[in-house]
Amino acid sequence: MGVRGHGPGRSRKRWAVAIAVAFVLLVVGGAGAIYLKLDANISTFDAAGLSKDRPGAEQADADGDTAQNILLIGSDTRAGGNSALGGKGSSGDIGRSDTTILLHVYPDHQHAVGVSIPRDSLVDIPPCLLPNGTWTAEQPSAMFNSAFSVGDTAAGNPACTQNTVEKLTGMRVDHTVVVDFEGFAAMTSAVHGVDVCVPDDIYSGDLNPGLGYRGKLVLHKGMRKLSGRDALDYVRMRHGIGDGSDVGRMLRQQAFLSALIAKVKGEGMNPATLLPLANAATKSLTVDPGLGTAAKLMSFGLSLKHVDLKNIQFVTAPWRYAGARIDLVHPDVDELFAALRANRTLDGTHTSGQTAPTTAPAPAPAVDGSGIAVAVYNGTTTNGLAASASAELAKSHFTVTGTATARAQDHATTLIQYGAAHTVQAQSLSRLFPGARLEPLGISGINLVVGADFARTATATATPAPAAPAAPPTAPNRTAATDPCAHLSYG
Repeated sequence: MGVRGHGPGRSRKRWAVAIAVAFVLLVVGGAGAIYLKLDANISTFDAAGLSKDRPGAEQADADGDTAQNILLIGSDTRAGGNSALGGKGSSGDIGRSDTTILLHVYPDHQHAVGVSIPRDSLVDIPPCLLPNGTWTAEQPSAMFNSAFSVGDTAAGNPACTQNTVEKLTGMRVDHTVVVDFEGFAAMTSAVHGVDVCVPDDIYSGDLNPGLGYRGKLVLHKGMRKLSGRDALDYVRMRHGIGDGSDVGRMLRQQAFLSALIAKVKGEGMNPATLLPLANAATKSLTVDPGLGTAAKLMSFGLSLKHVDLKNIQFVTAPWRYAGARIDLVHPDVDELFAALRANRTLDGTHTSGQTAPTTAPAPAPAVDGSGIAVAVYNGTTTNGLAASASAELAKSHFTVTGTATARAQDHATTLIQYGAAHTVQAQSLSRLFPGARLEPLGISGINLVVGADFARTATATATPAPAAPAAPPTAPNRTAATDPCAHLSYG
């Protein structure tokens, strides 16, 4: 298949195969005899580094079932045997993460959504625990994958990444799994290869741009059964396909993950197959204490084994380029995570298969706005919305200083902008508009920009007839049953 070097030009995606296998272990579960042999392989990280100000736990549904959120992190530390696979790397032995997947399993345990968060996304990193026992200051607008490197240790800082994801999503992470890439060859060999679609012929110069020339053909276009380093090349390749972006590469990682899940589930829970797979995977796992024993992994895996392939969806958090970095697109990303918090699937239904209810929400709690001045703007194309919001404000004794049309009329979520001196008043106003997004600005006073969420509420209040369901916040890239040659890159 051609010569492959191990110099600095080698990709940092060695862990992607391992993360896929970790996901499979969680989804397909396994017989108790398998897990009971794996205790010695499992490492845990210290939960002391988790934030003290976390989102609340998921509430049980009418049947007593709860959703689960599992954070999958890939570490490409070059410590130990990992350097033989990925080269020394520019950061030495410091643990790094490049792609992170948040898996939301719905309360029925038959549907799941995996959300990929781009590594270069600019996010707010909350305070994180350092190895010396002190906590860092909050880091606003920092690169997402830098959270895992806080503390500069080979093991990385999974608690910091978990804190960052919880702050970004408003969702409590129940379990975190960190995987390095040292055992990737053994894991792909354990399943005897994975059938994936290679969208274009891949040459050694595509895999290692530092080569300076096209080089030899190493992966042929078309359906291929890949294992070991060939599978690694598939999930790491970027140049020569689509727009050549790191985000585009994530789509192929999702495709590989889908194919691996489909293969393992298709073969059934065969201990002869799962034992070597599980043995190789757990040697590369670091997990939270809640999954720190074979029995706990077994119990959790068995709870997820009924998720059907067509009900495992993958999506990338809405994004756009911001120079060399990536901005997450608001309010789109907020709507995506709001849908998951509400256990609404990406097609706008509940996991029961029923259309999500669109009736007016429960009345907001009583708010006294005496002495609080607010300027109201219509952030939608719905006529009269600013006037409707002003009437609601007047009922609670707020002073409306004026109404106007907002500069942008595509606001899906109501926005409250406020100056530093008006933080408490803005929080009071937000109680009147549940779900509104608070945005501190260098202004004097408070602006209320009403969005489409308020338009739906106002319509539901005025018109008893049910409204059409809201459009899905983000269309899935694929399900685990999608055509393997579909949606493998951007551009």
